[in-house]
Amino acid sequence: MNTILVPQGAEYKSVCRGLRQNTEAIQTVSIPLGMQPLTKYLQQWHQQWPSRLLVMGLCGSLRQRYAVGDVVLYQHCTYQGQVQECDRTFTTQLYSRLHQKVSLVKGLTSDRIIWSATEKSHLGETSDSDVVDMESFAAVKFFQQMGVAVAVLRVVSDDCQHDIPDLTAAISANGSLQTLPLAWGLISQPLAATRLIRGSLQGLKVLEKVTQLLFLNA
Repeated sequence: MNTILVPQGAEYKSVCRGLRQNTEAIQTVSIPLGMQPLTKYLQQWHQQWPSRLLVMGLCGSLRQRYAVGDVVLYQHCTYQGQVQECDRTFTTQLYSRLHQKVSLVKGLTSDRIIWSATEKSHLGETSDSDVVDMESFAAVKFFQQMGVAVAVLRVVSDDCQHDIPDLTAAISANGSLQTLPLAWGLISQPLAATRLIRGSLQGLKVLEKVTQLLFLNA
């Protein structure tokens, strides 16, 4: 393992906590949120190309069978009808290491937050995808063009049966979370906010544990 990409903030911190007892030299990179900010960030990548790269973080479920806290490993990632396959050999190695603690899924990347239960269910049916995030397609496409083997491992933090707050306005053009719009989005939708916070905390705990499991004595 050479490099892990993780969305900045709480997700990045969870992965770093999971790596604390690991003695390997693993580069963990905090990335911006969203397709366009991440693509711009990667185009300015000045670090040495890794031989293998793992994208980690949280995701939303598009199907009832995937619940909050479930660990998922992407077979491929779709964006606006384009499909980007994850590296099969690397993905198989990760799947074998995690054994029964992970599900193989079809990922969807969106350029905005998918917050309504209605849209989540609709996307699950129309895109034939299981989970959604905002970065994986861009990362897989970019690094595979550079000859890097890429896999995606995420943890579900919101289900497809309930709304979460629409926090799209809280994500800035450079892919960072803005405190005031985030707070306002949570305060104005208290029930959805409570659900999001609870699911995120559960997902982050699992993300830390699965990181530890993957890389302890790896």
